[in-house]
Amino acid sequence: MTLIEKLLEKLAEYPHSDTVANPYLETYAVNNLRHYFEYMMNQGGKRILLVGEAPGHRGCRITGIPFTSGRAFQEIPHPLLVALKDKIQLPRIETESTATIVWNYLSEKETTPLFWNSFPFHPHDKGKIDGNRAPTDEEVTFGAEILSELHHIYKPEFVAGIGHKGVAALKQVFPEQSFSYIRHPSNGGKSQFIEGMNSVI
Repeated sequence: MTLIEKLLEKLAEYPHSDTVANPYLETYAVNNLRHYFEYMMNQGGKRILLVGEAPGHRGCRITGIPFTSGRAFQEIPHPLLVALKDKIQLPRIETESTATIVWNYLSEKETTPLFWNSFPFHPHDKGKIDGNRAPTDEEVTFGAEILSELHHIYKPEFVAGIGHKGVAALKQVFPEQSFSYIRHPSNGGKSQFIEGMNSVI
């Protein structure tokens, strides 16, 4: 079994709870993520890893691929989205503003970073699965274990956090290092996100 398959297997073992939805309990989402990893492992150029907070209910919770949405796959002509569009399966199509901002931005760039999250599952308040909440410190600690494995597999040349939780997760994995902070594009952060991304890509 490859290291990627072991990572996918570990993701698929985490149970749902009243406040966490694991998209990788669905086979299609695991397969989608596998296609994403395969594409990223095989692309040339500088390897950049960007770590966000957690899957959103309209985006990664449905697609299984961080910082994407069904609508982004349908409408944005980025090479990665185009290459994966006919390979992935989606139970429904949703729009997520973060995914739209991210991939519209990347469509004008030659470098595509690998995206991940401080907590790889969808955190939500009890009884509110169609909403988002920030992951707890305990959840970020679990996510740091996954992040460490992914970092070992991908071997990025540069790493940064998108949002404070992303930076916090990176500091748990690599406490002796400092990491660049990129503003998350949600809640009016688009211009600062673009500014931060321009300093990285």
